[in-house]
Amino acid sequence: MPPPRTRNGVVVVGDAALDVTARHHGPLIPGGDTRARVRFTGGGAGANTALWLRSLGTETTLVTRVGDDAGGRLVHSELTKAGVRCVFTIDQDAPTCCVVVLVDDDGQRSMLADRGANARLRPEDVRIPEGAAHLHLSGYVLLEESSRPAGLAALAHAKESGLTTSVDPQAAAHLTEAFLEDISGVDLLLPNTDELVALTGSPEPASAKTLLGAVGAVAVTAGPDGASWIDADGVTSIPAERADCVNSTGAGDAFDAGVLHAWLAGASTVDVLRGGVLLGARAVTRTGAQP
Repeated sequence: MPPPRTRNGVVVVGDAALDVTARHHGPLIPGGDTRARVRFTGGGAGANTALWLRSLGTETTLVTRVGDDAGGRLVHSELTKAGVRCVFTIDQDAPTCCVVVLVDDDGQRSMLADRGANARLRPEDVRIPEGAAHLHLSGYVLLEESSRPAGLAALAHAKESGLTTSVDPQAAAHLTEAFLEDISGVDLLLPNTDELVALTGSPEPASAKTLLGAVGAVAVTAGPDGASWIDADGVTSIPAERADCVNSTGAGDAFDAGVLHAWLAGASTVDVLRGGVLLGARAVTRTGAQP
């Protein structure tokens, strides 16, 4: 558990996006038409976590890069209205990130992402406000070669400033050995089961013990199979919270927020996991990825 702090507030460095969510009825028909319910909502892993944190009462800042377009202005307006402090760099040459989210009848999502301006995040864009206690980094920043220097700069700045740190790997298919080198020294890693497999070769929570040489602790979300906390003291697991899955988009981002809110407050390991599981369960009952 982290020590008591005189500072508070979380800085999230990561994507902000416009999501086009299409819940299709039945399988997609290649070359044909498939009926769907389509909605435009705010999204992006960084923005999602920032909003869920703010919904819990945590003072939250989002650091990101957006285009000089309607999408960027919409995202900024929604975040600001919710009470998230926005440290945005406006990119004149790239559009705001846009993600097409295809959701099937079981609520499972597939995404088509154009990271746009997010992929152009630069070290000089990362500005951490005074009084912050923790930095949370979306793994997408590290997994894109063009934005990776910004992610590394964010972690380095946090360490120099005495902030605790966390990283969500975000995308199992893009994880490499370099990722573990990049996150060396991070206090908390927040993978899902697929990402755990990519990093350790096993879906078993205990396999995360092999990561403890690089990170201080690991909190794994396994969706309907619950969640686990792994640190030097061992493995603690809890079951999932029952929920009707409408859309799984952003459930991991909500889990991150629930875990961080409880962890930074000094809650017990079980209560930290419960905070993540409860928020993840709330997220899947919604059409969009944000509260």
